[in-house]
Amino acid sequence: MQAMNWISQADNEVAGDFAATPTPVSDAPLLDAYSRAVVSAVEKVAPAVVFIEVTQRSRQREAAGSGSGFVFTPDGFILTNSHVVHGASKITVSFSDGRRFSARLVGDDPGSDLAVIRIDAFGLIAAELGDSKQIRPGQLAIAIGNPYGFQHTVTAGVVSALGRTLRSRSGRLIDDIIQTDAALNPGNSGGPLVGSNGQVIGVNTATILPAQGLCFAIGVNTAKFVAGRLIQDGRIRRAYVGVVGQTQPISRALRRFHDLEQASGTLVISVEPGSPAEQAGLQARDLLVGCDGTPITGVDDLQKLLSESRIGVACIFHLIRATQWLKLPIIPQEALDRVQ
Repeated sequence: MQAMNWISQADNEVAGDFAATPTPVSDAPLLDAYSRAVVSAVEKVAPAVVFIEVTQRSRQREAAGSGSGFVFTPDGFILTNSHVVHGASKITVSFSDGRRFSARLVGDDPGSDLAVIRIDAFGLIAAELGDSKQIRPGQLAIAIGNPYGFQHTVTAGVVSALGRTLRSRSGRLIDDIIQTDAALNPGNSGGPLVGSNGQVIGVNTATILPAQGLCFAIGVNTAKFVAGRLIQDGRIRRAYVGVVGQTQPISRALRRFHDLEQASGTLVISVEPGSPAEQAGLQARDLLVGCDGTPITGVDDLQKLLSESRIGVACIFHLIRATQWLKLPIIPQEALDRVQ
């Protein structure tokens, strides 16, 4: 009897312990909210996403490629990457419902890796463009595209970081780059990166292989500016002076001698014949350190300075030749597929 009482008491203690244990909170509501956000955004944007097939012909052979893009106006303007359609002799666009159209190139800007193509169609569903200034790290990011030809593939992740800088294939830097871990693969290029509200926040452009989760998109504000210029003019105007340069550290002694705070400048490797730089007297081995009071600490600073506003305008370049400090007026010309 005593033993039974002991067992009964022990059972009660065990039962009491179980009763005191809190019931685990289910993740189902949270996961359901996440799923609803992704599904809602995809349903809103997917009808505007297209599969782009291109043909490039040369004397030796004919090559085929593919990528992604999205309609951003109801009358058939489509945004994509420059490297998807650059040099294409034939462009074909396919929608998720099976419709196919021939497309023509409206404008191409390798410097920002963006391009606009157009199809002869009206009343299309257009993706809504958001504001990349409103993006925050950690927010939901959804990529829609055609990786390896698998049409209208959806991947999701978060915005990993903002304000990255990425070098385009032309050598210029692209600012306002969004880093995301939403998986991208070859064929995703040109497709939209979308927020939870279904607005486009970026244009997917690159991934770092074999790294995982390091993917990049051009901010939609940059895309809106470039697309507008491409529709209006077919290209982006940039200034050009005609130098090949590299970033060069400045010795401490030279910095002290000229009372310079910056630790580097742009070393001129060569000057293009007939260029504004040659006409102004710029020479190889000159070290560019400033322009109109703005420091030039490297090649990237020089590229940023050579904007459209400087075309045809005399700019005073500060440079060091051997140990001599010089000021040289150079009048940049409009760049025609040149780097700087």
